[in-house]
Amino acid sequence: MDLTLDGALIEVNGVGYEVCCSGAAFSRLARGGEGEVYTFLQAKEDGVALYGFADLKEKEFFLKLTSVQGVGAKMALALLSAMRPEELYDCIAAADAKRISSVKGVGRKTADRIILELHGKISATAILSREGTPSPGVKASSEDEDAVGALMNLGFTRQESARAVERARKDGAKTIEEVISSALKNM
Repeated sequence: MDLTLDGALIEVNGVGYEVCCSGAAFSRLARGGEGEVYTFLQAKEDGVALYGFADLKEKEFFLKLTSVQGVGAKMALALLSAMRPEELYDCIAAADAKRISSVKGVGRKTADRIILELHGKISATAILSREGTPSPGVKASSEDEDAVGALMNLGFTRQESARAVERARKDGAKTIEEVISSALKNM
């Protein structure tokens, strides 16, 4: 394995693959002679590119970012190199376009578009756990999503709503009505 400015040249069974890596994946590979990265192969009209990530959450977020109009693979890698996925989740949930646009190559309009297009694609469970995997005791249900949506319609942010739903569940609320009622009392 050889490290380059843009990523790594990884040898697998005698074949070398050039992999464009996120910052976290790059640092994982820089630690030793052997390493593991999760990859995504992108085939386009102008060629094929291989992208490497430190974990599956980073790869999933890369795919979400590249689904946004105007966000290419290089910009998505720049965002993931500047912030961990959980930080990006928080920025999107809080509609913090200023922080997102602070990443080199990301303008204000692109940051606004990222927030607009990904806000609904990030589940309450992902925000609650900050890693995209359910926290202990957190039910990943459509009822919780509906409760979060109802609270957001009342003017609360997605993050505030998700945390209020989690507190309501911990306090023993069972039905969606109980969850919303308890959440409103505690907000």
